Amino acid sequence: MAFKYFLEILVLAVCVEFGSSIRCYECNSANNSMCLNPTIYDTETVQKYLRATSCDHSAFLGPNPPAAKQMFCRKIIQTILHKGHDAEVRVTRGCGWVRHHKDCYKADNEDHLETVCQCFTDDCNGAMTLKHSLVITFISLGLILLKYY
Repeated sequence: MAFKYFLEILVLAVCVEFGSSIRCYECNSANNSMCLNPTIYDTETVQKYLRATSCDHSAFLGPNPPAAKQMFCRKIIQTILHKGHDAEVRVTRGCGWVRHHKDCYKADNEDHLETVCQCFTDDCNGAMTLKHSLVITFISLGLILLKYY
C-alpha cells in the first residue's frame, strides 16, 4: 500500500513543473546565427547553443520584471532596410510582457518591416515544442492509477 502512494508521489514530482514562470528561448541572430532558424539543427545542438531562460530571470527585462503582467514567449523577425544596400533579416527570441490581441502581427516602419509572434507554453518560440507532453503525462498518470486501484 505504501509503495502505491510512493509511486504516485514520484510520478507527480517528475511530471509536474513547479513555479509559474514560462521558459523561452532568448537570442538575437545578430550574435547567434542559430537564432535565425533553429529547425535546421538537431535537438542536442539547439539545447547546447540556444539559451532558454525563465522569463522571471530574463536578461532583457532587468532585475525587476513587471510582476503584474503574465509573461509569454515572443519571436520578432525584422527586415532592416538599408538605403543603397541589401536588406538584412534579424530574428530576436525572448520574453514578452505586453500582449497583443493577435498571436502574430506585422508592423511596417520607414526603415524596417517586422513580424511579431507570441506564444504561451515553454520553449514555444524556438524550433521544437513539446505540445503533447502534458497529455502524455496525464495519460501515464491515469494508467498508473488504474493499475493500482
